[in-house]
Amino acid sequence: MHAAIYATMRRFVREKRGNVAVIFALCCVPLITVVGCAVDYSRATQVRSKLQAAADAASVGSVAKASPAFIAAGSMTADGAIPAGVTDAKNIFNANIANLTGYTLTAITPTVVKSGSAVTSTVTFSASINTMFLGVIGRTTLNMSGTSTATATMPLYIDFYLLLDNSPSMGVGATPTDVQTMVNNTSDKCAFACHDLKDKNNYYDLAKKLGVTTRIDVLRTATQSLMDTASVTATYSNQFRMAIYDFGGAASTLGLRNLFSLSASLSSAKSAAGNIDLMSVNGQNENGDQDTAFTAIFPAMNSEISSPGPGTSSSPLKYLLFVSDGVADESNTACLKPLSGSTRCQSPLNAALCKTIRDRGVKVAVLYTTYLALPTNSWYMKWVDPFNVGPYGPSPNSEIAQNMQSCASPGLYFEVSPTQGISDAMNALFKKAVADARISG
Repeated sequence: MHAAIYATMRRFVREKRGNVAVIFALCCVPLITVVGCAVDYSRATQVRSKLQAAADAASVGSVAKASPAFIAAGSMTADGAIPAGVTDAKNIFNANIANLTGYTLTAITPTVVKSGSAVTSTVTFSASINTMFLGVIGRTTLNMSGTSTATATMPLYIDFYLLLDNSPSMGVGATPTDVQTMVNNTSDKCAFACHDLKDKNNYYDLAKKLGVTTRIDVLRTATQSLMDTASVTATYSNQFRMAIYDFGGAASTLGLRNLFSLSASLSSAKSAAGNIDLMSVNGQNENGDQDTAFTAIFPAMNSEISSPGPGTSSSPLKYLLFVSDGVADESNTACLKPLSGSTRCQSPLNAALCKTIRDRGVKVAVLYTTYLALPTNSWYMKWVDPFNVGPYGPSPNSEIAQNMQSCASPGLYFEVSPTQGISDAMNALFKKAVADARISG
């Protein structure tokens, strides 16, 4: 009997089939832990991804163009925090996690600040989830966190100073048809609607009776239209400020005249633009007909423009928008062309006058209203035509056009012919200037 028991015990010790159960039992704990880790971390990753998406939506949304923060930044004169943006960011974050469960949000911290021309929103969050399997190894929760940052660039603030040539040469007909109408109805075949206050039959009144549109008429309506364009383009009501100047109301008071002081009221600027009119003269040859005094006008204009800034509400960029037919007629012994009298200078604009302004950081936008050829006018043919011709007459190759282009800052030169719309060109030049400001600012 002892031998039988001994044999049975030896078989039990030598039997290996039961070891599978033992090994399985020993492996269960780490296997369950590994699988549990994968499940718990997968849940945590999914939750964090949704929280991160909510943070991204909050940071971007809180600096969007129509957001409370972006609007509030427009009225801030200094850098700093924007409380309205913080509230908005929290609301956006909470709206995006409204149906998300299985976690505990431990913190949500947005910060929204304005710095220079940038509005930056940073949204930071932290949360935790209860584990289902990691508790086996003593890990009952998993913590997670994330940050999202978005920056929006505020539109630049720009002051526009409009310098409008209203000298007698801007009384020429606006189109070839208008020019011909004046020529056909004047004894001396004059294309200019001269505003001579001493002549009760002056050509200024004649042009109106004939229904002739002159360059100054078109410039007036174009300037008014520009104010509408600026209003539509502006993001903030005070983003663009306008000032309007011309060359003087009369030859007897020749010099830079302020028609409208710098203001953000574009509707008021539009009303003031209705006063743009041709310079009057008291009799033929008053002031020697020297009524386009660029060498005096530009330094005076330069003094009117304060130092340009980086484009913030408290320190705007500065743009000079100059509209002219580009021919000086003034007393100037340093004339670019031969003098047509002892001191009378008729010549293309001296672009060095513009460089003085540009060198201060002021951008100069130029709209050249092509100086029309007047073959029936002997004075024009002798003194102006020589520098107003390209291979086929007035053209971009003329010295007038070249000097006007040299006056302008790069990319801010437009030429408009009589068959083109001054208003369209003026609006296009304004939009180009705003686009240029965004790039260079």
